[in-house]
Amino acid sequence: MIDHQPDLNQLPNELKPAFQELKVLKHLQQAGFRKRFGFSCARLFQLVFVLLFHQKNWFRLLESSKGDAFPGKDAVYRFLNHAGFAWRRFLTSLSVATVQKVNVLTSSNRDTVFIVDDSMFERNRSKAVELLARFKDHATGAYYKGFRMLTMGWSDGHTFPLDFTLLSSSKSAINGMNEKIDKRTNGYKRRQEALLPAPQVIVSMLDRALTAGATASYVLMDSWFTHAPLIGEIVSRGLDVIGMVKNDNKRFLVQGRKLSLKELYAAASPVQSKKRGILRSIQTELAPGIPVRVVFVRHRTKKNEWLAVLSTDLSLSVEDVIRIYGIRWDIEVFFKCTKSLLRLQKEFQGRSYDLLISHTTIVFSRYILLAWQHRQSTDARSFGGLFYVLCDEVGTLDWAIALQQLLDLINETATKAGKKLSALIQRQLQQWIAALPNYIKACLPISCCES
Repeated sequence: MIDHQPDLNQLPNELKPAFQELKVLKHLQQAGFRKRFGFSCARLFQLVFVLLFHQKNWFRLLESSKGDAFPGKDAVYRFLNHAGFAWRRFLTSLSVATVQKVNVLTSSNRDTVFIVDDSMFERNRSKAVELLARFKDHATGAYYKGFRMLTMGWSDGHTFPLDFTLLSSSKSAINGMNEKIDKRTNGYKRRQEALLPAPQVIVSMLDRALTAGATASYVLMDSWFTHAPLIGEIVSRGLDVIGMVKNDNKRFLVQGRKLSLKELYAAASPVQSKKRGILRSIQTELAPGIPVRVVFVRHRTKKNEWLAVLSTDLSLSVEDVIRIYGIRWDIEVFFKCTKSLLRLQKEFQGRSYDLLISHTTIVFSRYILLAWQHRQSTDARSFGGLFYVLCDEVGTLDWAIALQQLLDLINETATKAGKKLSALIQRQLQQWIAALPNYIKACLPISCCES
């Protein structure tokens, strides 16, 4: 039985340069990931990271012919369930370092934004997951068991996730917090954070990102977060907000009058623009001391209705407000990619809150490398196309490794044999290699077989 084969930890060829350039394992070490004995944190992290590209889950991989070469199941689950590891520090460090590399390569005039949004994190078949709660999906009206994955990303056209929180609920909770958790650990702090209101968590995310060195001009958000208290907190930190406005009980101050959104639309002036979808615009106040511009645009699918977009940057034209807000769609692509391609929610089915945090962080780090590779690439491949190419490379890598091991075995046998037998083996081996197709030769270090 052969243990500790490094080959199974190897990344697809297209991800190797990005993995080294972004110094992923260095960020892991700087975040304090260390073990006293057994497999190192770097090895276990890289193993879980590349597991996706083998197109098997952890259980099936251990049952396969490669199972003996992997660490035991307990080693991996102890790593993922460890409450002391600073997964947030690792993700923020990796993402901010990547963002800074991007900023060096782009124009200073290019708009950069923070995007805040939440998405469903479903665990409908679970019963004993820690902090499990029941939430309503506002898109379909159905209820689901799980968490709200509140995420903040950075984008200039390519999104990089900066931070996230799996929000639970004290009102609709199914399970509570593990009482045995050490209150000094990072895991306990994240459990406490899971029960806080979303606006308070968003402010903390912004503070951590700014402290870590991330910069942006605007914060983009959906109508669920565009409320005066949160906007006031963001503006006080020197950032402008652009967000969709929900038609609820908000009141806007116009010449001493408090107007609803419908009344504000009636009071707004028509806009002369080349884009027919932009209808009206008006400058008003969302609350005392928060001047905003509200732009009304035609609903894409319901032509008789309109949507309202708010901006705290009064110097922007109405076209720029709509253009910049359109960048918010990048985070929807991010959610779709992580759930459909990167096995978010599906790859590991643990019950502890620490495992949910650790695996989600690893999935986000996969996306960062894919986003960096997609940005560096000169072709027109989508994220999906790039992902499947990488999975194919892992299959090719295993096949090439098997041939390499066969050649090493033959060469080792030849060196131990006599001179005549060794020369005969080398000649036969060279003749066999010469007869191989070129696409196979490209995968073999033929020079090591030459006499």
